[in-house]
Amino acid sequence: MLNDNQKNHLHLHFVVFIWGFTAVLGALITVDAIPLVWYRMLFAVAFVGAYIGYNRLSWRVSRKALLGFALAGVVLALHWVMFFMAIRLSNVSVTLAMLSTGALFTAVLEPLWYRRKPIWYEMALGLVVIFGLYLIFRVESSYVEGILLALLAALLSSVFSLMNGRFAKQYRPSVISFYELLAGVLFLSLVMPGDIFTDDFFALSAADWTYLLILASVCTAYAVISSVKVMKHLSPYTVMLTINMEPVYGILLAFFVLGDSEKMSSGFYVGGVVIMATVLANALLKQRDEARKRKGPGPGKGMGAPPGVGVC
Repeated sequence: MLNDNQKNHLHLHFVVFIWGFTAVLGALITVDAIPLVWYRMLFAVAFVGAYIGYNRLSWRVSRKALLGFALAGVVLALHWVMFFMAIRLSNVSVTLAMLSTGALFTAVLEPLWYRRKPIWYEMALGLVVIFGLYLIFRVESSYVEGILLALLAALLSSVFSLMNGRFAKQYRPSVISFYELLAGVLFLSLVMPGDIFTDDFFALSAADWTYLLILASVCTAYAVISSVKVMKHLSPYTVMLTINMEPVYGILLAFFVLGDSEKMSSGFYVGGVVIMATVLANALLKQRDEARKRKGPGPGKGMGAPPGVGVC
C-alpha cells in the first residue's frame, strides 16, 4: 500500500509524463501550428473555466494584473506556435532536446529580470550547452530551421516562466491560467486572421478532434491544476529533478509512438545528453545555493511559486 508521499511522487511523474506526451500529440495532429494552438487554448479556457466555476473560486483580479496576464498569454501563444512549428520542421526528439535549454535561458535572463549579479556557474554551464548545440547542429544540419524555432520557443518559455513567477505569488494558478489562455486565443484571433478561420478551419478529422481535446484537457488543464496541487506536498529538490525528466519521457514516447521518424544519429544523442546533463547540473547547483540560503541568517527564499500554466 502506497503512502501519501509515494502517491504524490507518482502523481508528479505522471504529470511530467503528460507534458512529455504533448509533443507527440503535436506530431500526430495534422492541422498547422497556429490553428492547433488556437484550438488548444480555446478548449483549455473552457476546461479551466469550468474548474474555477465548479470550485467557486474568485475571478477577480486587478487591472494591472489582468494586463500582465494578457502579455504573458501572448508570450505563451507564440511559444506554443514556435514549439509546434519546430516539430513540423524537424521532429519531436530535436524539438524537445532544444526546448530543454529553456532552463539555461532562464539562468541568463533571471539576473536581468531581478536585477541581481550573474552566477558564475550559470555562465559556464551556458557555454557547455552551446557545445551540445554545436554537436547537434553538426550532425543534424537538415533540421536547422526546426532547431532555430525550437530554441526560440525555449527562449519564450523562459520569459513566460519569469513573468509567471511574480503572478503566482498573488493569484491562484488556475485563475492565472484562465486569463492567460483567453488572452492567447484573442491574440491569435485578432492578429493572425489569415491563418485561422479559413474554409477548412473546422473541417478536422475525428482523430484530430480527439487529439486536440486530449491536448487541451489532459495535457493543459489537468496538468496545470494537478502539478500545482502535488508540488505543495513535495520538496523543491524532488520537483526540480522530476521536471527535468520531461524531455527524456517525451523522446522515449516519440520513439515508441512515431517509430523510424524519431531515430536520430549518435551525434544527436551525445549532444542531447550534454544539454540535459548541463540543465540538470544547473538545477542541482541552484538547489544547493537555496539550501545554503535557508541555513543562513534571516528567512531564505524558496524555489519560487509554480507557474500558472505549463509551457509544453
